Amino acid sequence: MADERTEIVHPEPTANWETRGYWEGAGRGELVLQRCGACGTIQHKPRGICATCLSGDLEYLVAAGTGTVYTYTVTNQNQARGFAEACPYVMAYVDLDEGVRLLTNIVGCEPDRVSIGMAVEADFAVQDRDDGEAFAVPRFRPVTT
Repeated sequence: MADERTEIVHPEPTANWETRGYWEGAGRGELVLQRCGACGTIQHKPRGICATCLSGDLEYLVAAGTGTVYTYTVTNQNQARGFAEACPYVMAYVDLDEGVRLLTNIVGCEPDRVSIGMAVEADFAVQDRDDGEAFAVPRFRPVTT
């Protein structure tokens, strides 16, 4: 059953001035993207300038947290600590409704149930941390209707 699967134990993210909004948003259960005030481009991954027009006029927006699986792979072996124990797991590119593509993993279903075009919604792996930060790692699960 999907609920009995071992989850990936993600390394602790470290935020800098470019990524802090993203990681803090995830800690609140929000998927935060950047939008350029000059050209309107929505972008992910977070960075200090717009990848389209190079403007520094960036603002944060809370995404809907929904999208579809663009492509995926089932990882059956991985020797990295925290990942090896979770095999098999699904890594996927998800096309968000806002138009950006995000590399993530799919949880909440067996790997053989994942399909290209599947509707997914954001889910967050909350981390217990000793440094006072409230971060989480975004991941996605199938939309249940």
